[in-house]
Amino acid sequence: MAVTADLQVACNESDIPSAADVQTWVAEAVGQSGRAPDSDTEIAVRVVDADEIRTLNRLYRDKDTPTNVLSFPAGDLEGLPPEAPRLLGDVVVCAPVVAAEAAEQGKAVADHWAHMIVHGTLHLLGFDHETDAEAAEMEALEARILASQSVTDPYAG
Repeated sequence: MAVTADLQVACNESDIPSAADVQTWVAEAVGQSGRAPDSDTEIAVRVVDADEIRTLNRLYRDKDTPTNVLSFPAGDLEGLPPEAPRLLGDVVVCAPVVAAEAAEQGKAVADHWAHMIVHGTLHLLGFDHETDAEAAEMEALEARILASQSVTDPYAG
């Protein structure tokens, strides 16, 4: 099973990870999730500015503020040939929010990018953090995936 991450950069920010890094983080999240599809998989990762993510957050979550990451599952798409990759959906990440959060939290920017990509990908696979039990499961999985990439546990004190 192949996992493909299509990186789309729609802003002029610095410290945006490479397509290879994004590919690795997405593939690790899918592979270690326990929910990997039985077929080839594609995910679009779009890097945006604060205005674009604020608009999306307002339209889809009724929150009129920029956020770090949003996930949009594709759902079941009818009419695709059987050999077509399974489209999981889109992960949208706001570069200036990720950079600001990394600075505020004293984290390496690349580590925070890894966390946001893994987090968004897990949402596409059906993980959530609405309840304490869901949050504990998702956070433990994120920490395990990130550790496999030598990224410090983002939830460690």
